[in-house]
Amino acid sequence: MDVVETSGEPSTKPSITSIYDDDEVVGFEKHAEIMMKKLTQGTKERDVISIYGMPGLGKTTLARKVYYNPSIVSHFDVKAWCAVSQAYNRRTLLVEIFKQATNADSEIKEDDDVADMLRKSLISRRYLIVLDDIWDVEAWKDLVTCFPQGKYGSRVIVTTRIEQVAKDLHHHSDPYPLSFLTFGETWELLEKKVFRGESCSPDLLEAGLQVALHCKGLPLVVVLIAGIIAKRERKASLWLEVANDLSSLALGEQSMKVIQSSYDHLEDHLKPCLLYMGLFPEDHKIPVDHLLKLWMAEEFVLNAETENMEEASRNCLSDLLNRSLVMVSGMRIDHVVEYCSLNDVVREFCLRKLTEDQYIQVAVPYNPYQHLHSTESRLCIYIHDDLIKQLDHSDYQLDKIPMLDFKETKSLEFIAHPKLNTWNNLYSNPLHLAVKFRSIRAVYLMDVELPDTWAKAMQSLTKLRYLAVSVEHFELKWISRLHNLQTLQLRSNKKLHLRAAILWEMTKLRHVNIDCFSLVWEDINDEGSFEECSTPMLENMKTFHTYHILLDNKNPRFWWRFSNLEDLSLHVKCVPKFPLFSIPKVHTNLHSLSLVLSFTEFWDSVDRWERYCVFPPNLRHLRLAGCFLTEQMILNIARLENLESLKLELGIPLGRSESYCWDVTNVEFPALKYLTLLGMQIDEWKASEESFPVLEVLSIKAGFDFLEIPPSFQDIPALRLIELFDCNDYLVDSALKLKKEIEENTGSDSLQVVKLKD
Repeated sequence: MDVVETSGEPSTKPSITSIYDDDEVVGFEKHAEIMMKKLTQGTKERDVISIYGMPGLGKTTLARKVYYNPSIVSHFDVKAWCAVSQAYNRRTLLVEIFKQATNADSEIKEDDDVADMLRKSLISRRYLIVLDDIWDVEAWKDLVTCFPQGKYGSRVIVTTRIEQVAKDLHHHSDPYPLSFLTFGETWELLEKKVFRGESCSPDLLEAGLQVALHCKGLPLVVVLIAGIIAKRERKASLWLEVANDLSSLALGEQSMKVIQSSYDHLEDHLKPCLLYMGLFPEDHKIPVDHLLKLWMAEEFVLNAETENMEEASRNCLSDLLNRSLVMVSGMRIDHVVEYCSLNDVVREFCLRKLTEDQYIQVAVPYNPYQHLHSTESRLCIYIHDDLIKQLDHSDYQLDKIPMLDFKETKSLEFIAHPKLNTWNNLYSNPLHLAVKFRSIRAVYLMDVELPDTWAKAMQSLTKLRYLAVSVEHFELKWISRLHNLQTLQLRSNKKLHLRAAILWEMTKLRHVNIDCFSLVWEDINDEGSFEECSTPMLENMKTFHTYHILLDNKNPRFWWRFSNLEDLSLHVKCVPKFPLFSIPKVHTNLHSLSLVLSFTEFWDSVDRWERYCVFPPNLRHLRLAGCFLTEQMILNIARLENLESLKLELGIPLGRSESYCWDVTNVEFPALKYLTLLGMQIDEWKASEESFPVLEVLSIKAGFDFLEIPPSFQDIPALRLIELFDCNDYLVDSALKLKKEIEENTGSDSLQVVKLKD
């Protein structure tokens, strides 16, 4: 876990780069200072710190601000954040807290006593648990027995909108009421959000102050209003109209009315994108990568092979973030947004809107080239409980369903949202639903136990663009008729044999993720030179992820079919007999590469493979796990002039003796900003000030062997963070020494050193 954001490594795939973070929140400095004292001072006994206030005041924002503060990160042995919400599942919450508290990635079995496992993991440790959005005391009673007492200075932060709940949870610290922003703070926040660091022009100042006055000190209202006026022409008269509209609203109804206004001002293509997000569970952290693929499948963005739909989808999300209708809930250390979510009030608005419209909406695809392509709106309905009940009672005849107009059923299209439990509904057979709703574009079946006939039912979904399925056995021929498929996510615990010839026929595939016990591609033959190859090129393929792949039978031209690939992730099980990228220039669009090597052969054969690791020239993100640090490998990496992030995991130096020195004194990584070393068996590390000239973040995890960070790191002007997780004390001392020397030499406290405890 990193210090400022919610995940530690730079992204290994293209994503949203964002300026939407808590640094722009105004008026929280005083609150944060008080909260941090409550966390680090006072009683040594376990204490509960309750933050309460009405929706939109920023309770979660304040909790997040202190939770990720470097001094708080270093103070506690264990940290975990959990969104409770009004409807919660005790076991789900406990599993979430346990995984964060223990950094466990393994599956929790159904018969595991998670409560006892969590309690034991926290005994004799100073822990910080955040329980966000608690609605009643019963939720606390369900969880408190797992949080052991003891005089270690442990703390639990609770956020709630209900004052009585905060009072009932009182231990040592008094409940903390979150106050409204002052008028000065309101204007400061509004100005920052609208002008992005610039000052308000004099001709707009009076109108801007009127808008700020009528926001009544609610941060949520301020940022939403800022999102509206920032998109409008900068005229005082238009701003005064907004101020007058606000002045007529009572405090309790302000937030919902402002959200309605923000929604009304959205371009047509953004409205279905926002409502779609409202159907995810309350406080759910939505993976951005997952969300964008679903938007593409539902054709909320332009569906044209010649355009970059991924970029169009990212533009849509950026627009919603910019209007503060969507929040960043997880950002990597390189400021790439990995998770997003909706404020509870925004989500409540979305659900109200969908309910009022009987889950029917008009979808107008986003088209950045409106003058070149005409776009037609589509009438869609989400498959929800009431619809399924009526369908079940009408023998699956759409024209007999009361909620649908018979005239519209022929043109009506259906959306199967992944979180509406469409396929687990008690009233329906999932295969009957699939056959009836043939216009479905996205199907998520990862959590559904499927009958053997599932593949036959899927073949009827000719418009399907997104398929995520977990099965024991799988063959590509089962879905070969799905010629519109863009995303295939497959999980299996069996060894899979897939025919490449069928894959070549699926020319609209853009994203493939195959997670299985072992994967073998069959019928890969030598077809002559690249230029003469008659096999179709998968020009739309952007990402290809697979696990436990056998490359020994792979013709190197296999990868040539993916000429426009941007993101490749492989877990390789054996040493292949050829270079992975025999002609690196073929993959000039490849920006992200992850290679996990699980070799069992002798080191001499591994050395051969490392000489074959000549990477495509335009890589920006590289992850190597299980690699051997040969001199040739390091030189191959250093040749990547655009490489911004490098993650080396579980590497053993080739020919390792009793001690190994990783010497990169004469090697330069010219563009590298983020370097992560995880479990690398290095005893000594040497580097010059030219080795990492623009490095910003160094993260070392499980650093048991080497004792010192190279002293030359004090001469790297961009270095701002050293993060140490489960490292020896000598390494920590060397990082602190670097920090002290930088402060003495420059007079600046620019370098943060954070020690994260196991």
